[in-house]
Amino acid sequence: MRRYIQPRSEEWSKILARPAMDLQQLEAPVGEILQEVANRGDDALLDFTAKFDGVRLADLAVSKEEMALAAEQIDLDLRAAIHTAKQNIEQFHRAQQDSTPTVETMPGVRCWRRSVGIERVGLYVPGGTAPLFSTVLMLAVPAVLAGCREVVLCTPPQKDGSVHPAILYAALLGCV
Repeated sequence: MRRYIQPRSEEWSKILARPAMDLQQLEAPVGEILQEVANRGDDALLDFTAKFDGVRLADLAVSKEEMALAAEQIDLDLRAAIHTAKQNIEQFHRAQQDSTPTVETMPGVRCWRRSVGIERVGLYVPGGTAPLFSTVLMLAVPAVLAGCREVVLCTPPQKDGSVHPAILYAALLGCV
């Protein structure tokens, strides 16, 4: 670890610079992955899960049984915290839902704005070593409140092929 004690102002930009990645280097391998998924569908996804996550899955979908067991697999305090977080997120986003005020810009000309939820939304939730179940709530709750009819959640599996139970429980509460 580098330590900086009262650096000169002319050093600040160098010290604060974030490492940069050449995004053009990513285009080819990502394009190949996308093409493989377009060509082979779920079989390609299963192969990439084995390659990148180190686990061979039998199925990409979580079963209803796994979803039902999620609440039993996490302790009561965590369940309560997830429930409280969901309530807070709902309260915040409900406050943003406004009525549709009509503005008459000139006699006989009425204008309004109407928010309409999109039909389908896909959510990516980091899993790995730090399953971010809060991300489920932060993404799913507003989507459901906005009227999205289909919410699909994707998350990497754990090394045993399962999805972390806190992510599943948050998905149950978030209506995914």
